[in-house]
Amino acid sequence: MTGNTEVVVIGGGYAGVMAANRMTQRADVTVRLINPRRTFVERIRLHQLVAGSHEAVVDYGKVLGERVRLVVDTVTRIDAAGRRVTLASGGSVGYDYLIYAVGSDGAGPRVPGADEFAHPIATLEEVRRLRPVLDAAPASAAVSVVGAGPAGIETAAELAEAGRAVTLVCGGVLGPYLHPRGRRSVAGRLGRLGVTVVEGPDTVVTAVTRDGVQLSDGRVLPSQVTIWTTGFGVPELASRSGLSTDSLGRLLTDETLTSVDDERIVAAGDAAAPSDLPFRMGCQSAVQLGPQAAETVLSRMAGRQPAPVSVGFAGQCISVGRRTGVFQFAHRNDVAVGVYLGGRPGARLKEFVCRSTVWQLGYEARKPGTRTWWGKDDKRRLLLQDQSGEVPAAAGRVGR
Repeated sequence: MTGNTEVVVIGGGYAGVMAANRMTQRADVTVRLINPRRTFVERIRLHQLVAGSHEAVVDYGKVLGERVRLVVDTVTRIDAAGRRVTLASGGSVGYDYLIYAVGSDGAGPRVPGADEFAHPIATLEEVRRLRPVLDAAPASAAVSVVGAGPAGIETAAELAEAGRAVTLVCGGVLGPYLHPRGRRSVAGRLGRLGVTVVEGPDTVVTAVTRDGVQLSDGRVLPSQVTIWTTGFGVPELASRSGLSTDSLGRLLTDETLTSVDDERIVAAGDAAAPSDLPFRMGCQSAVQLGPQAAETVLSRMAGRQPAPVSVGFAGQCISVGRRTGVFQFAHRNDVAVGVYLGGRPGARLKEFVCRSTVWQLGYEARKPGTRTWWGKDDKRRLLLQDQSGEVPAAAGRVGR
Protein backbone atom coordinates (compact mmCIF):
# COMPACT_ATOMS: atom_id res chain seq x y z
CA MET A 1 0.00 0.00 0.00
CA THR A 2 1.42 3.40 -0.98
CA GLY A 3 0.57 6.93 0.16
CA ASN A 4 -1.01 7.92 3.44
CA THR A 5 -3.27 5.41 5.19
CA GLU A 6 -6.30 6.63 7.15
CA VAL A 7 -7.08 4.61 10.26
CA VAL A 8 -10.16 5.31 12.35
CA VAL A 9 -10.44 3.90 15.87
CA ILE A 10 -13.94 3.89 17.36
CA GLY A 11 -13.80 4.05 21.14
CA GLY A 12 -11.33 5.67 23.51
CA GLY A 13 -11.18 3.08 26.27
CA TYR A 14 -8.25 0.84 27.18
CA ALA A 15 -8.27 -1.16 23.93
CA GLY A 16 -8.96 1.82 21.66
CA VAL A 17 -6.20 3.97 23.15
CA MET A 18 -3.67 1.14 22.95
CA ALA A 19 -4.61 0.45 19.33
CA ALA A 20 -4.47 4.12 18.29
CA ASN A 21 -1.09 4.62 19.94
CA ARG A 22 0.34 1.47 18.35
CA MET A 23 -0.68 2.66 14.88
CA THR A 24 1.48 5.80 15.17
CA GLN A 25 4.71 3.83 14.78
CA ARG A 26 4.30 4.33 11.02
CA ALA A 27 4.78 7.88 9.77
CA ASP A 28 2.53 7.31 6.75
CA VAL A 29 -0.57 6.63 8.89
CA THR A 30 -3.14 9.18 10.01
CA VAL A 31 -4.97 8.00 13.12
CA ARG A 32 -8.32 9.38 14.27
CA LEU A 33 -9.76 8.26 17.59
CA ILE A 34 -13.51 8.91 17.80
CA ASN A 35 -14.86 9.00 21.35
CA PRO A 36 -17.91 10.68 22.92
CA ARG A 37 -15.87 12.12 25.83
CA ARG A 38 -12.93 14.51 26.04
CA THR A 39 -11.36 12.61 28.91
CA PHE A 40 -10.24 9.02 29.37
CA VAL A 41 -12.37 7.05 31.84
CA GLU A 42 -10.64 4.72 34.28
CA ARG A 43 -13.45 2.19 34.42
CA ILE A 44 -11.58 0.13 36.99
CA ARG A 45 -11.98 3.10 39.37
CA LEU A 46 -15.68 3.85 38.84
CA HIS A 47 -16.53 2.25 42.20
CA GLN A 48 -14.28 4.88 43.78
CA LEU A 49 -16.21 7.64 42.04
CA VAL A 50 -19.40 6.21 43.53
CA ALA A 51 -18.01 6.79 47.02
CA GLY A 52 -16.18 10.00 46.13
CA SER A 53 -12.59 8.77 46.65
CA HIS A 54 -11.46 9.26 43.01
CA GLU A 55 -12.63 11.14 39.91
CA ALA A 56 -11.95 8.10 37.66
CA VAL A 57 -10.89 10.26 34.69
CA VAL A 58 -7.52 11.10 33.11
CA ASP A 59 -6.70 13.75 30.54
CA TYR A 60 -6.14 12.20 27.12
CA GLY A 61 -2.91 14.17 26.87
CA LYS A 62 -1.41 11.73 29.39
CA VAL A 63 -2.37 8.53 27.56
CA LEU A 64 -2.76 9.39 23.88
CA GLY A 65 0.04 9.85 21.36
CA GLU A 66 0.61 13.32 19.90
CA ARG A 67 -0.11 12.08 16.37
CA VAL A 68 -3.51 10.65 17.31
CA ARG A 69 -6.32 13.06 16.40
CA LEU A 70 -9.08 12.94 19.01
CA VAL A 71 -12.55 13.47 17.53
CA VAL A 72 -15.12 14.06 20.26
CA ASP A 73 -18.25 12.57 18.71
CA THR A 74 -20.28 9.36 18.49
CA VAL A 75 -20.31 7.00 15.52
CA THR A 76 -23.89 6.13 14.61
CA ARG A 77 -23.25 3.88 11.61
CA ILE A 78 -20.44 2.09 9.77
CA ASP A 79 -20.63 1.99 5.98
CA ALA A 80 -18.28 -0.91 5.29
CA ALA A 81 -18.75 -0.80 1.51
CA GLY A 82 -18.02 2.92 1.35
CA ARG A 83 -15.41 2.81 4.13
CA ARG A 84 -16.96 5.66 6.05
CA VAL A 85 -18.45 6.19 9.49
CA THR A 86 -21.38 8.52 10.16
CA LEU A 87 -21.18 10.79 13.20
CA ALA A 88 -23.93 11.94 15.52
CA SER A 89 -22.94 15.54 14.77
CA GLY A 90 -23.99 15.01 11.17
CA GLY A 91 -20.62 14.61 9.50
CA SER A 92 -18.74 11.53 8.39
CA VAL A 93 -15.16 10.28 8.33
CA GLY A 94 -13.58 8.01 5.73
CA TYR A 95 -11.07 5.29 6.50
CA ASP A 96 -8.76 2.74 4.93
CA TYR A 97 -8.88 0.60 8.06
CA LEU A 98 -11.29 0.68 10.98
CA ILE A 99 -10.52 -0.54 14.50
CA TYR A 100 -13.73 -1.32 16.35
CA ALA A 101 -13.15 -0.78 20.08
CA VAL A 102 -16.49 0.52 21.35
CA GLY A 103 -16.16 -1.30 24.68
CA SER A 104 -19.07 -2.34 26.84
CA ASP A 105 -21.83 -0.80 28.93
CA GLY A 106 -24.51 -2.00 31.31
CA ALA A 107 -26.79 -4.71 29.99
CA GLY A 108 -29.69 -3.00 31.71
CA PRO A 109 -31.74 -4.56 34.52
CA ARG A 110 -34.71 -6.51 33.21
CA VAL A 111 -36.86 -6.76 36.30
CA PRO A 112 -39.98 -4.75 37.14
CA GLY A 113 -39.18 -1.34 38.60
CA ALA A 114 -35.45 -1.51 37.96
CA ASP A 115 -35.41 1.00 35.12
CA GLU A 116 -37.17 3.49 37.36
CA PHE A 117 -35.64 2.87 40.78
CA ALA A 118 -32.25 1.14 40.28
CA HIS A 119 -29.04 2.99 39.44
CA PRO A 120 -26.60 1.23 37.06
CA ILE A 121 -22.94 2.24 37.30
CA ALA A 122 -21.34 0.76 34.17
CA THR A 123 -20.49 4.16 32.68
CA LEU A 124 -19.11 7.48 33.89
CA GLU A 125 -22.38 9.25 33.17
CA GLU A 126 -24.39 6.72 35.18
CA VAL A 127 -22.11 7.10 38.19
CA ARG A 128 -22.30 10.88 37.99
CA ARG A 129 -26.10 10.65 38.02
CA LEU A 130 -25.93 8.44 41.09
CA ARG A 131 -23.68 10.76 43.10
CA PRO A 132 -26.33 13.42 43.91
CA VAL A 133 -28.80 10.65 44.81
CA LEU A 134 -26.38 9.29 47.38
CA ASP A 135 -25.53 12.78 48.63
CA ALA A 136 -29.22 13.51 49.19
CA ALA A 137 -29.84 10.25 51.08
CA PRO A 138 -29.44 10.30 54.88
CA ALA A 139 -26.31 8.64 56.22
CA SER A 140 -28.52 5.96 57.77
CA ALA A 141 -30.35 5.20 54.52
CA ALA A 142 -30.40 1.54 53.49
CA VAL A 143 -28.28 1.03 50.36
CA SER A 144 -28.51 -2.17 48.32
CA VAL A 145 -25.86 -3.17 45.80
CA VAL A 146 -27.14 -5.80 43.37
CA GLY A 147 -24.51 -8.07 41.88
CA ALA A 148 -21.58 -9.89 43.51
CA GLY A 149 -18.94 -9.58 40.81
CA PRO A 150 -15.97 -7.21 41.20
CA ALA A 151 -18.05 -4.05 40.61
CA GLY A 152 -20.60 -5.06 43.24
CA ILE A 153 -18.04 -6.10 45.83
CA GLU A 154 -15.91 -3.01 45.34
CA THR A 155 -18.85 -0.61 45.38
CA ALA A 156 -20.36 -2.15 48.49
CA ALA A 157 -17.02 -2.01 50.30
CA GLU A 158 -16.32 1.61 49.33
CA LEU A 159 -19.73 2.77 50.55
CA ALA A 160 -19.55 0.77 53.78
CA GLU A 161 -16.12 2.18 54.52
CA ALA A 162 -17.62 5.64 54.04
CA GLY A 163 -20.18 4.84 56.76
CA ARG A 164 -23.15 3.68 54.66
CA ALA A 165 -25.47 0.83 55.69
CA VAL A 166 -24.95 -1.53 52.76
CA THR A 167 -26.51 -4.82 51.75
CA LEU A 168 -24.81 -6.75 48.94
CA VAL A 169 -27.41 -8.84 47.08
CA CYS A 170 -25.49 -11.57 45.29
CA GLY A 171 -28.16 -13.31 43.23
CA GLY A 172 -26.07 -16.44 43.70
CA VAL A 173 -22.57 -16.94 45.05
CA LEU A 174 -20.33 -14.13 46.27
CA GLY A 175 -17.53 -13.48 43.76
CA PRO A 176 -18.28 -16.23 41.22
CA TYR A 177 -14.79 -15.96 39.70
CA LEU A 178 -13.01 -16.43 43.02
CA HIS A 179 -11.54 -19.63 44.40
CA PRO A 180 -13.23 -20.57 47.72
CA ARG A 181 -10.12 -19.41 49.60
CA GLY A 182 -10.19 -15.98 48.00
CA ARG A 183 -13.96 -15.82 48.50
CA ARG A 184 -13.59 -16.40 52.23
CA SER A 185 -11.09 -13.54 52.43
CA VAL A 186 -13.46 -11.16 50.64
CA ALA A 187 -16.43 -12.25 52.77
CA GLY A 188 -14.45 -11.73 55.95
CA ARG A 189 -13.43 -8.20 55.02
CA LEU A 190 -16.98 -7.27 53.93
CA GLY A 191 -18.23 -8.52 57.28
CA ARG A 192 -15.73 -6.39 59.16
CA LEU A 193 -16.85 -3.37 57.16
CA GLY A 194 -20.45 -4.06 58.19
CA VAL A 195 -21.73 -5.12 54.77
CA THR A 196 -24.68 -7.51 54.96
CA VAL A 197 -24.08 -10.17 52.30
CA VAL A 198 -27.21 -11.89 51.00
CA GLU A 199 -26.22 -14.88 48.87
CA GLY A 200 -27.59 -18.18 47.67
CA PRO A 201 -29.72 -19.50 44.80
CA ASP A 202 -32.87 -17.72 46.01
CA THR A 203 -31.39 -14.23 46.20
CA VAL A 204 -32.08 -13.14 42.62
CA VAL A 205 -33.78 -9.75 42.52
CA THR A 206 -37.25 -10.05 40.95
CA ALA A 207 -38.50 -6.49 41.46
CA VAL A 208 -37.28 -3.07 42.59
CA THR A 209 -39.44 -0.46 44.28
CA ARG A 210 -38.80 3.04 45.54
CA ASP A 211 -37.89 1.72 48.99
CA GLY A 212 -36.96 -1.94 48.56
CA VAL A 213 -35.85 -4.91 46.49
CA GLN A 214 -37.79 -8.16 46.23
CA LEU A 215 -35.95 -11.47 46.07
CA SER A 216 -36.88 -14.73 44.37
CA ASP A 217 -37.47 -16.36 47.77
CA GLY A 218 -40.19 -13.77 48.52
CA ARG A 219 -38.20 -11.59 50.90
CA VAL A 220 -38.31 -7.82 50.53
CA LEU A 221 -35.19 -5.97 51.64
CA PRO A 222 -35.40 -2.28 52.53
CA SER A 223 -33.45 -0.14 50.09
CA GLN A 224 -33.68 3.61 49.74
CA VAL A 225 -30.88 3.59 47.15
CA THR A 226 -30.49 0.55 44.89
CA ILE A 227 -27.30 0.25 42.84
CA TRP A 228 -27.24 -2.20 39.93
CA THR A 229 -23.88 -3.76 39.00
CA THR A 230 -24.84 -7.02 37.36
CA GLY A 231 -24.50 -7.74 33.65
CA PHE A 232 -22.67 -6.09 30.76
CA GLY A 233 -23.70 -5.46 27.20
CA VAL A 234 -22.12 -3.83 24.17
CA PRO A 235 -23.31 -0.98 21.91
CA GLU A 236 -25.44 -2.02 18.95
CA LEU A 237 -23.29 -0.20 16.39
CA ALA A 238 -21.98 -3.33 14.66
CA SER A 239 -25.34 -5.04 14.28
CA ARG A 240 -27.01 -1.76 13.33
CA SER A 241 -24.41 -1.41 10.56
CA GLY A 242 -25.14 -4.87 9.15
CA LEU A 243 -21.98 -6.54 10.46
CA SER A 244 -21.98 -10.06 11.89
CA THR A 245 -22.16 -10.23 15.67
CA ASP A 246 -22.54 -12.80 18.41
CA SER A 247 -25.65 -13.10 20.57
CA LEU A 248 -24.48 -10.25 22.82
CA GLY A 249 -23.72 -7.92 19.91
CA ARG A 250 -19.93 -8.27 19.86
CA LEU A 251 -18.32 -8.09 16.42
CA LEU A 252 -17.52 -11.55 15.10
CA THR A 253 -13.91 -11.89 13.97
CA ASP A 254 -11.39 -14.55 13.08
CA GLU A 255 -8.36 -15.25 15.27
CA THR A 256 -6.55 -12.21 13.89
CA LEU A 257 -9.36 -9.96 15.22
CA THR A 258 -10.50 -9.28 11.64
CA SER A 259 -14.23 -8.98 10.98
CA VAL A 260 -15.65 -12.07 9.28
CA ASP A 261 -17.37 -9.67 6.87
CA ASP A 262 -14.61 -7.20 5.96
CA GLU A 263 -10.83 -7.44 6.15
CA ARG A 264 -10.60 -3.65 6.59
CA ILE A 265 -12.41 -3.83 9.94
CA VAL A 266 -10.57 -5.13 13.01
CA ALA A 267 -11.98 -5.38 16.53
CA ALA A 268 -10.46 -5.10 20.01
CA GLY A 269 -11.61 -5.07 23.62
CA ASP A 270 -14.97 -5.96 25.13
CA ALA A 271 -16.86 -5.68 21.83
CA ALA A 272 -14.73 -8.27 20.00
CA ALA A 273 -15.70 -11.93 19.65
CA PRO A 274 -12.78 -13.75 17.99
CA SER A 275 -13.93 -17.13 16.66
CA ASP A 276 -17.15 -16.61 18.66
CA LEU A 277 -15.08 -17.38 21.76
CA PRO A 278 -14.59 -13.95 23.36
CA PHE A 279 -12.27 -13.19 26.23
CA ARG A 280 -13.47 -11.99 29.64
CA MET A 281 -14.45 -8.34 29.48
CA GLY A 282 -12.06 -6.02 31.30
CA CYS A 283 -8.92 -3.95 31.03
CA GLN A 284 -6.66 -7.02 31.46
CA SER A 285 -7.74 -8.36 28.07
CA ALA A 286 -8.27 -4.92 26.50
CA VAL A 287 -4.67 -3.76 26.93
CA GLN A 288 -3.55 -6.95 25.15
CA LEU A 289 -6.18 -6.90 22.40
CA GLY A 290 -5.75 -3.23 21.48
CA PRO A 291 -2.15 -3.37 20.27
CA GLN A 292 -2.71 -6.74 18.61
CA ALA A 293 -5.60 -5.31 16.61
CA ALA A 294 -3.25 -2.56 15.45
CA GLU A 295 -0.60 -5.16 14.58
CA THR A 296 -3.14 -6.92 12.37
CA VAL A 297 -3.68 -3.66 10.46
CA LEU A 298 0.06 -2.99 10.25
CA SER A 299 0.67 -6.50 8.92
CA ARG A 300 -1.93 -6.06 6.20
CA MET A 301 -0.45 -2.71 5.25
CA ALA A 302 2.93 -4.41 4.86
CA GLY A 303 1.47 -7.31 2.88
CA ARG A 304 2.20 -9.80 5.66
CA GLN A 305 -0.11 -12.39 7.13
CA PRO A 306 -1.37 -11.23 10.55
CA ALA A 307 -0.62 -13.31 13.62
CA PRO A 308 -3.41 -14.98 15.59
CA VAL A 309 -4.45 -13.30 18.81
CA SER A 310 -2.68 -14.26 22.03
CA VAL A 311 -4.17 -13.30 25.38
CA GLY A 312 -3.34 -14.69 28.80
CA PHE A 313 -4.66 -13.83 32.24
CA ALA A 314 -2.97 -13.53 35.63
CA GLY A 315 -6.10 -13.45 37.76
CA GLN A 316 -8.54 -10.89 39.14
CA CYS A 317 -7.77 -7.99 41.46
CA ILE A 318 -10.52 -6.71 43.76
CA SER A 319 -10.30 -3.86 46.22
CA VAL A 320 -12.38 -4.28 49.38
CA GLY A 321 -12.29 -0.70 50.58
CA ARG A 322 -9.23 1.53 50.52
CA ARG A 323 -7.12 -0.54 52.90
CA THR A 324 -7.76 -4.14 51.87
CA GLY A 325 -7.82 -6.06 48.64
CA VAL A 326 -7.62 -9.54 47.16
CA PHE A 327 -5.62 -10.59 44.14
CA GLN A 328 -7.01 -13.92 43.01
CA PHE A 329 -4.35 -15.74 41.00
CA ALA A 330 -5.43 -17.80 38.00
CA HIS A 331 -4.18 -20.02 35.22
CA ARG A 332 -3.44 -18.32 31.90
CA ASN A 333 -6.82 -19.55 30.64
CA ASP A 334 -8.55 -17.43 33.34
CA VAL A 335 -9.47 -20.23 35.74
CA ALA A 336 -8.85 -19.29 39.38
CA VAL A 337 -6.40 -21.29 41.50
CA GLY A 338 -6.19 -21.70 45.27
CA VAL A 339 -3.62 -18.92 45.72
CA TYR A 340 -4.50 -15.32 46.52
CA LEU A 341 -2.89 -12.24 48.01
CA GLY A 342 -5.08 -10.46 50.55
CA GLY A 343 -5.09 -7.72 53.17
CA ARG A 344 -3.04 -4.56 52.75
CA PRO A 345 -0.68 -6.18 50.22
CA GLY A 346 -3.74 -6.99 48.11
CA ALA A 347 -4.90 -3.38 48.33
CA ARG A 348 -1.47 -2.08 47.36
CA LEU A 349 -1.34 -4.46 44.42
CA LYS A 350 -4.77 -3.32 43.22
CA GLU A 351 -3.67 0.32 43.38
CA PHE A 352 -0.48 -0.60 41.51
CA VAL A 353 -2.57 -2.31 38.80
CA CYS A 354 -4.76 0.80 38.41
CA ARG A 355 -1.78 3.14 38.14
CA SER A 356 0.31 0.86 35.97
CA THR A 357 -2.54 0.39 33.49
CA VAL A 358 -2.65 4.13 32.83
CA TRP A 359 1.15 4.11 32.67
CA GLN A 360 1.01 1.37 30.00
CA LEU A 361 -1.23 3.53 27.85
CA GLY A 362 1.14 6.48 28.18
CA TYR A 363 4.19 4.34 27.50
CA GLU A 364 2.63 3.04 24.28
CA ALA A 365 1.91 6.67 23.32
CA ARG A 366 5.57 7.62 23.81
CA LYS A 367 7.13 4.45 22.39
CA PRO A 368 4.61 2.73 20.13
CA GLY A 369 5.40 -0.84 19.21
CA THR A 370 7.90 -1.48 22.01
CA ARG A 371 5.91 -4.30 23.57
CA THR A 372 6.11 -7.38 21.38
CA TRP A 373 4.96 -10.13 23.77
CA TRP A 374 1.51 -11.05 25.06
CA GLY A 375 0.09 -13.39 27.62
CA LYS A 376 -0.52 -16.85 26.22
CA ASP A 377 -3.33 -19.28 26.91
CA ASP A 378 -2.17 -22.63 25.52
CA LYS A 379 -5.63 -24.14 26.01
CA ARG A 380 -7.43 -21.72 23.70
CA ARG A 381 -6.39 -23.61 20.58
CA LEU A 382 -7.84 -26.82 22.04
CA LEU A 383 -11.12 -25.04 22.83
CA LEU A 384 -11.29 -23.74 19.28
CA GLN A 385 -10.63 -27.21 17.93
CA ASP A 386 -13.38 -28.69 20.10
CA GLN A 387 -15.76 -25.93 19.00
CA SER A 388 -15.19 -26.30 15.27
CA GLY A 389 -13.99 -29.86 14.96
CA GLU A 390 -10.83 -28.71 13.21
CA VAL A 391 -7.71 -26.74 14.02
CA PRO A 392 -8.32 -23.06 13.19
CA ALA A 393 -6.25 -21.28 10.60
CA ALA A 394 -3.31 -19.39 12.08
CA ALA A 395 -4.24 -16.15 10.35
CA GLY A 396 -6.79 -14.45 8.17
CA ARG A 397 -6.61 -12.97 4.71
CA VAL A 398 -3.77 -10.81 3.42
CA GLY A 399 -4.90 -7.29 2.52
CA ARG A 400 -4.67 -5.88 -0.95
